[in-house]
Amino acid sequence: MNDSAHRSNPASRPEADGALAGTVLLATTNPGKVREIRLILHDVPVRLLTLADLPPIEEPEETGATFEENALLKARYYAAWSGLTTVAEDSGLAIDALGGRPGIHSARYPGETYAEKFANLYAELAPHPRPWTARFVCALALVEPADGVRPPAPGVRGADGDVLFTARATVEGEITTAPRGTNGFGYDPIFHYPPYGGTLAEQDHARKLAVAHRGKAFRMLREWWAQSGFQGPKAPGA
Repeated sequence: MNDSAHRSNPASRPEADGALAGTVLLATTNPGKVREIRLILHDVPVRLLTLADLPPIEEPEETGATFEENALLKARYYAAWSGLTTVAEDSGLAIDALGGRPGIHSARYPGETYAEKFANLYAELAPHPRPWTARFVCALALVEPADGVRPPAPGVRGADGDVLFTARATVEGEITTAPRGTNGFGYDPIFHYPPYGGTLAEQDHARKLAVAHRGKAFRMLREWWAQSGFQGPKAPGA
């Protein structure tokens, strides 16, 4: 098991403007990810916003060499821009026969559609013997802005901010010889999960989230919220 979590002391967090109290930014616009994460965090004592709820902003360049580095990079970028405590994740598919690719480049793997991405992956995998073992990886980071308040203007990059929580989770499986299933999104139709006897795209949301990488990582975050009593930035004088 490669799942892990790291916690910081929430008691040291700075105070924020009252309008932001209890608000956390979920730094994604991917509707599939938003749906899954909201299902997991439905009972946390904070108001969750997504990037779709804020003015448009250019995405940061993902220059990290690992999922962890890119998750932290995105969390810091959007926390500094928005002035909100921000959780960001980076996730992807790592295939052993391809040396861990597409890995952190999963979303940018060649192909305009996922059907095209699948075809390109199968072409790369064809010379390799089966089983094509693989894993989904999800790393997340929760970051609070350095000063705890909104910057002077959107797009004004602030300091790195405080890292409150990080986690990494995986789910092990195999690449199928053909896509199967219509649930899920991304690479789910080609990822066979042996204990279920099918792909993640053949499972309903509850069964998928019970074992999937993103479900595991965000349940770690939910547990940290419950244990720490963290409720987002506090209003001055609270």
